[in-house]
Parts: sequence; C-alpha cells; structure tokens
Amino acid sequence: MTKTVSALYDSYTEASAAVSALEAAGFPHSDVSLVANNTEKWHRGGDASDAADDAGKGAGIGAALGGAGGLLAGLGMLAIPGLGPVVAAGWLASTAAGALAGAAVGGAAGGLVGALTDAGVPERDAHTYAEGVRRGGALVTARVEDARASEAQAILQRHRSVDVNARRAAYEQGGWRAFDPSAPAYTTDEIARERALYRSV
Repeated sequence: MTKTVSALYDSYTEASAAVSALEAAGFPHSDVSLVANNTEKWHRGGDASDAADDAGKGAGIGAALGGAGGLLAGLGMLAIPGLGPVVAAGWLASTAAGALAGAAVGGAAGGLVGALTDAGVPERDAHTYAEGVRRGGALVTARVEDARASEAQAILQRHRSVDVNARRAAYEQGGWRAFDPSAPAYTTDEIARERALYRSV
C-alpha cells in the first residue's frame, strides 16, 4: 500500500532541499512532485503554458523525470488558474494539468485541489496547500510505501515545512475559507507582504 505525504514551504529553496533529501534517501523521483509559485520569475525556463489549454505539456513535465538528473532537472512552467505562473515537476503536476484540461472541455473539475484529494490528501489540507502556493509557497508531495511514510514525513519536516493547521488558521483569520481557482493570482508585492508575515526572526 502507498500513502501520499505532503508539505508546504514558504520558498522554493526549502522545498527543493526537501526534494533532494527525499531522493538521497532512496525515494524514487518518479514518486515525488513539486509545485512552486513563480510569480517572481525566479525560474526562467521559458514561457509558462496555460495548463487548461495544454495538458500535454503538463504531462510532459512528469515524463521528463526519467533522466538521471532527478526531479529538479525536470522543472517546467505552467499557468494554473488561481495560482498564476508555477514551476512544477512530477506526477502531481501532470495530474493537475490534465484535470484542468478536462475541466476546460467540460470534464470533471479538479486542478491542484482535485489532484491532491484524488491522491488521498484530506480536502481541507488540499485547499490550504493550494492557497499556500497561490500566496508564494511551494508544495512537495510524495507517494511512498506505508512502511516509509513516517521517514518521508520526517524528511519533509526537517526542511522547515509549514505547520498546515497553523497556516490554515492564519488564513481563516483573514477571512479565507477555501482555495478559489477563479480568484486573481497574487502579485509579486502581495507575495512579499505574505512572506513577511511568516518570516522567522
């Protein structure tokens, strides 16, 4: 049996360190996924494709991971409604892009929240993770054997992951209830203000 473990980070730097640590511990990069906000254009790997119009590129992101470079070598850019431009790699990015394309042509809605819940992430957490990415964060998700789930979660936590319950509570204090894909993506200035709220002293 497999289990999905996830962690939200305030920056790509922390998330990428967690991905590298998972791979170093022997978790296959084909079972690890990364979705990171790219509004600040820190990754310049080409123009972002519209995920709702071009799921093929999203699926290609997942397929690109077969090389020896690991997950981070397969980063691609997508524009996801409600999140804005993101840098993504792995199975979750492919699933989310495919779900968005299906929704665009009348299929089931989904996107990032749907991909997470389909993978076994509680819906409440999935909404918080998606909102965290919208506000400038990065999400790492791994499919792991049950016997190694605690190990994977410990690796994710070691790299300064966000306490998802505390972050949800902070969002809710500001009036937030759930991720809204029709909401405008955060601007660079809004992301900077958001990060300042949680920056360690």
